[in-house]
Formats: sequence, structure tokens, C-alpha cells
Amino acid sequence: MAYRAVHRYARISSRKVRPLADLVRGKFADEALEVLRFQPHRGARMLEKVIKSAVGNAQDTDQNSGRSFSAEELVVVDARVDGGPIVKRFQPRSRGQAFTILKRSSHISVELKRIEEL
Repeated sequence: MAYRAVHRYARISSRKVRPLADLVRGKFADEALEVLRFQPHRGARMLEKVIKSAVGNAQDTDQNSGRSFSAEELVVVDARVDGGPIVKRFQPRSRGQAFTILKRSSHISVELKRIEEL
């Protein structure tokens, strides 16, 4: 069974978070959290929260079914960062011109699976 968590409309460009998602994909959940904790990027904090949420979802689902396990048993199977909606603003420039400012957002999704299911 796959356990998922999604952060939609994150106010960060997907280009900034994708390298971090590539960094943790395929690692154990506790190892991925440890790697992200030492990254200086703002996107690392967002990705870290999504992984913690997915681990919490996994523990809650298994607690309801009567089983218990630790976060070390979970593997980050899929860490995906897709582009979200773009908010467009205009910056006034000289001689009556206007430059477009694109405020990008992204959707960060993480999928975990237990090691026995792989």
C-alpha cells in the first residue's frame, strides 16, 4: 500500500525544489528527512514537511488497522514537484513600459511504501 502526502500551491518555483526531490527519491524516509535537515534551501523545509506528513499518514493508517511499525521501514518511492498556477504581476519601467513578473507556485507530492512491498 502506498502512503501519500501533497503540498499544493506551494509558493516556490518548481525548479528550486526538483533537485531536492531528486536527492531523496529512493531513500528510506528517515534518511531522507536527515538529508533534507542539513540542506540550506527553503524548498527543503517544504519537502521535509510533506515527507513527515506522509509518514504520519502511514502510521495513522496502520494504527487503525491494528499494526505498528517505524518510519525506518518506509521508502520514498516517488517525490514529484509539478508546476502550479502562475500569478502575473507588472513592474513599471522607464518610458511607460511594463515588465511582467511571474510568481510561480508548485505542487509537491511524495509517495512512500513499506520495504516489504517493493
